[in-house]
Amino acid sequence: MEIDLKRVESIIDKAKTEEQTLISMLQDIQEEYNYLPQEALVILSKRLEIPLINIYGIATFFKSFSLTPRGKHLLTVCLGTACHVRGGPKILEEFERKLKIKACQTTKDNLYTLETVNCLGCCAIGPIVVKDGEYFGQMTIAKTGSILKKTQPLSKAKRKKKK
Repeated sequence: MEIDLKRVESIIDKAKTEEQTLISMLQDIQEEYNYLPQEALVILSKRLEIPLINIYGIATFFKSFSLTPRGKHLLTVCLGTACHVRGGPKILEEFERKLKIKACQTTKDNLYTLETVNCLGCCAIGPIVVKDGEYFGQMTIAKTGSILKKTQPLSKAKRKKKK
């Protein structure tokens, strides 16, 4: 993916006029590119006169930031204690099987990134899967397909059938 350096500059300029913090600038850059490209972090470092190592320190501290490209859709499977005992690992395995990737990977078509967390704080309705910020409680292996169907592009045959 090509990085539009002028877009990064405009994010920084806007943030400076609104006195945003470095974290909110990183959030804006990640929202633009779906990850934090190295080129953008270098520009940010130079413009804000903050050592690049400090920016990387923040970017790697918070799990919400990614230094590698992510898929269009983010799937997060909770593997905390409550979700684990209720089948979280089996649900993760099913997503891995269906997407043909392992946790912390992105599908070849860049449609999905599959991640895990140790707790989402929703233990009472676990196991939990979060897709693009939408929480799915009491998740089962059988429900994994319906979550993926909501975003899978239609095959050519299905598109013709819908017309």
